[in-house]
Amino acid sequence: MQRANGRNSTRIPPVTCEQQVFSATSAFSARFAVKSFLTVRIVKSIRGRREDHPSVMRVIAGKYRSRPLRSLRGMDIRPTSDRLRETLFNVLTAGGPGALVGSIWVDLFAGTGAVGIEALSRGAAQVYFVESSKPAAEVIQENLRSLGIADGFEILRLDSGRGISYVERRNAQPHYIFLDPPYAMRDAYRQTLDTLARSAIGTNAVVIAEHEKRLDPGEKFGRLMRFRQLLQGDAGLTFYRAP
Repeated sequence: MQRANGRNSTRIPPVTCEQQVFSATSAFSARFAVKSFLTVRIVKSIRGRREDHPSVMRVIAGKYRSRPLRSLRGMDIRPTSDRLRETLFNVLTAGGPGALVGSIWVDLFAGTGAVGIEALSRGAAQVYFVESSKPAAEVIQENLRSLGIADGFEILRLDSGRGISYVERRNAQPHYIFLDPPYAMRDAYRQTLDTLARSAIGTNAVVIAEHEKRLDPGEKFGRLMRFRQLLQGDAGLTFYRAP
């Protein structure tokens, strides 16, 4: 203690630069920790809400344009994205909105039915949805019902090979056959394309395979020859037809 002007006073040592930096850093760290904690909570909350509600897609164009389509969670049911679906149908219509009117489709590994439903929206006369999964087949049925589609389709609870045989027995002559196996089922591409190459329906149609960008389904399967490939994002579309 020292007296100054008759009063007791305490000398406070000056704050060093190191102490100022430490204090500022501590305050910043505390604020950052709180912000990070809140961010994690928000992200988890959003993820939780997304998991509680199946994802929703939409019809791109045609009669049912912008109408929602229900999907399912999980990678085994991996619907074709809206963007890739739009690219596919832009290629097939080549700028002519009526190019698919009256066409017949086979949608193998149909999943949610998004591709076949898009074809119906654009005037397809018949779509065969081939899907072995019961939950997925029920989603296809629900999507068709929600759009008021009561005819022009069949939902076949079959694997792809038996689905191809069924369409053959119906003496159908599809113009387009789309296949989109789960990405983990890489062997399904070769098996299905080999089956189509030996079938009557495969050699008279344009066959389109959706696949991972890094996967090449193959160039030739019997008479089926690759004539075009498009890559978009992490996915690709490969087109086949017989000469």
